[in-house]
Amino acid sequence: MSQEHDELIQIQQLANLKPTHFADLIRTAQLVFDPAGGVSGRYINVDWQQLGIPHNVAENLRSLGKKYRYDSPSIASDIIWSQLTPETRTWFINHKDQLWKFEEIFPALDED
Repeated sequence: MSQEHDELIQIQQLANLKPTHFADLIRTAQLVFDPAGGVSGRYINVDWQQLGIPHNVAENLRSLGKKYRYDSPSIASDIIWSQLTPETRTWFINHKDQLWKFEEIFPALDED
C-alpha cells in the first residue's frame, strides 16, 4: 500500500470519516458545480461563502462536482481524498456531519 493510502486510513480513523461522509461530500460537490441540478434554462446563483464554504474550498468542490457530475456518490474514499486540497480536507473533516444539509437546501429534481 502507498504512503498516501496509509495516511488516509489514519486520518479516517482519527476523524471518524465513514463512506457516508464521502458520499455526502460528492453530493455537495455536485451541488456546488450545478445547484440547478442539470435543469436546462434554470440558473441558481449561490453565495457558497454565506453557506459556510470558503471560496477556495468551493472551487475544489466545483471541479470535483464537474468530474463526478453524473456518477453515483459511492466513489472510493482514497480516490476522492487524493483530489482534495489541504484546505478542503480540513473543511471536510470539520463539516463532515453537516454535509447532508446542503441537499436539503436545494430541492431534489430527480425524485418522484
